[in-house]
Amino acid sequence: MSYATNNIRNICLLGHGGSGKTALTESLLYMTGAIDRMGKNADGNTVCDYDPEEIRRGVSISAAVAPLEYRGTKINVIDTPGNFDFSGAVMEALRAADAAIIVCSAKDGITVGLEKAWKYCEERNMPRFIYISKIDEENSDYNATYNALRERFGNKIAPVVVPTLDSNKKVTGLLDILNKRAYEMHNLKRVEIEIPEGKAEVIEEFNDMLKESVAETSEEFMDKFFSGEDFTYAEMIKGLHQGVTDLSLFPVLCGSGVNCMGSLMLMDHIVDLLPNPVEGNYHKATKADGTTEEFVVSPGGVPSAFVWKTVSDQYGKYSFVKVLSGTITANTAMVNARTGETEKLGRLYIMTGKKTVEVEQLSCGDIGAIGKMDKVKTGDTLCDARKVVSLKGIPYAEPCYSMAIAPKTKGQEDKVAAGLSRLNEEDPSFTVVNNAETKQMVISGMGDIQVDVLCNKLKSRFNVETVLAPAKVAYREKIKGKVEAHGRHKKQSGGSGQFGDVWIRFEPQDEQDEMIFAEEVFGGSVPRNFFPSVEKGLRNAVNKGVLAGYPVVGLKATLYDGSYHPVDSNDMAFQTAARLAYQEGLPKAKPTLLEPIGLMRVTIPDANLGDIMSDISSKRRGTVLGMEAEGGMQTVEAEVPMAEMGSYTIDLRSMTQGRGTFTVSFLRYEEVPANIQQKIIAEAKAED
Repeated sequence: MSYATNNIRNICLLGHGGSGKTALTESLLYMTGAIDRMGKNADGNTVCDYDPEEIRRGVSISAAVAPLEYRGTKINVIDTPGNFDFSGAVMEALRAADAAIIVCSAKDGITVGLEKAWKYCEERNMPRFIYISKIDEENSDYNATYNALRERFGNKIAPVVVPTLDSNKKVTGLLDILNKRAYEMHNLKRVEIEIPEGKAEVIEEFNDMLKESVAETSEEFMDKFFSGEDFTYAEMIKGLHQGVTDLSLFPVLCGSGVNCMGSLMLMDHIVDLLPNPVEGNYHKATKADGTTEEFVVSPGGVPSAFVWKTVSDQYGKYSFVKVLSGTITANTAMVNARTGETEKLGRLYIMTGKKTVEVEQLSCGDIGAIGKMDKVKTGDTLCDARKVVSLKGIPYAEPCYSMAIAPKTKGQEDKVAAGLSRLNEEDPSFTVVNNAETKQMVISGMGDIQVDVLCNKLKSRFNVETVLAPAKVAYREKIKGKVEAHGRHKKQSGGSGQFGDVWIRFEPQDEQDEMIFAEEVFGGSVPRNFFPSVEKGLRNAVNKGVLAGYPVVGLKATLYDGSYHPVDSNDMAFQTAARLAYQEGLPKAKPTLLEPIGLMRVTIPDANLGDIMSDISSKRRGTVLGMEAEGGMQTVEAEVPMAEMGSYTIDLRSMTQGRGTFTVSFLRYEEVPANIQQKIIAEAKAED
């Protein structure tokens, strides 16, 4: 069935891990008849957590779509992971959604996950509800959670559904503030009841607060409010919808996913108050000539769609799209704005978790999937040839946790690389680099759990087991002294022999990484035609330093004397002689190790500043350059040796309870302290 754009709502569920997002999705599906039995995370049978890794771990690791129909409106619910290692999936969901529901547990109050979800929405000017979950569980406290929200986010926080409590503070039902009604749940069925004694005043108080919010959305409503006139129900809905859309109002709802309490009211408010795709996210498009323009979501426009997620698993490859204008149909030819190539669309599907239902078309604003689009990637824009524009890609965070990955069985490196390439189609938030210098394949992601999941998927999907090890640091070697060295290569074995003889001066160069080769030969002691041979021998030699085998930088080598044999001297003989001079001279030229230094910017709450500063200077040999404060957060800038950053992702998460973020970029090389040099040299020799 195809839906008009104004009858579609695209919402993503955000929040801390364990706050109840997946359980809430199950309850919404059950209450609308999309499923006839609710699954549980613990049983591994929920609609959205269908990947074997999700079932094994009992947590969401990717964004999953669960469409449902309510009051003639299609609601595309996108369930997202709460674990910070899978923030890439949250970024994808935010691009597909027009509004967010931030789920927080009445047992935990304001968590780091809620703070991050709020920040994501603020950055995107995204309309949002807050849904307080688990209100009926032991140790839950709705009032404490609501008061904390109000204190943190101010009077824009507006309760539209509140619980009723008995004398033991146990939740018995819910009050619908907007409609001034009360409900209880009986065997997963909603039953309207008389408003409990003493609760009419509560409803009136909160209803009056909503009226004030409505009054602020237009001059007409303001005049009506101050003249003492009551708003009609239609006016209340119109004003609240406007307040939610322009971010002057953030409704708070509550309930329990396990017993479906509050689920119907949540969907009522989704339909009435949240924006449809035309009113939703603001898009900026880049045209073929490089200029940008506002992209208008338009049911009557030429077809275009944004690929916000890819699934490439044992069930096949699906490109998840949000249609942003016109209607797309199977077998339509569309241009991929990234490649400029025309692609013929495969079959179209509506996805419910892993379940697929084939459809003939997807209309503007809707979310679905296209099968078997091999050349299409996440972040691509598919357009009509008449109007080719490219929408901004998905802003994945920079991967900050790196490990070397290798097959358990030698010879399966290609299998690991091919598997990671396939997994990268699904999850572009991690990177893989083959480091030729350290001879390691390095995988970088958001954290250790993400990397562990990828290793498990390599085993289960591609039948290749892997081992992880710390990524090696690319050290350098340099000399601090000046030395003159002799290299002589003489070989006689019957027939033509080999002879090369050179004197070379080695000295340090501060500003130059690349070796400088010079010559000061007088009188033809080394013929000019052998100069390139000497240089080639030295350039090959500097790839391996004399201390720990790391490349030598900042070196000047001057050929100033030598001798030759008119018959036995040749190219290889002078290359070998140059290498011998290098091996003799460099150990005497005060060689030292250099390490890469990174510029780190770490953003943390004010309360963590002392711990972070201490950690940088005492544990990581870092130097703090400065800091700047903004909105209760501090950004510390420091120079830190890259060798000390291996576990920083995990350590920072522990020190800040997940609130801290950081970036690090290579700055320069610096000499390693003497005591640490000895350890690095010993480790390098042990590996040889």
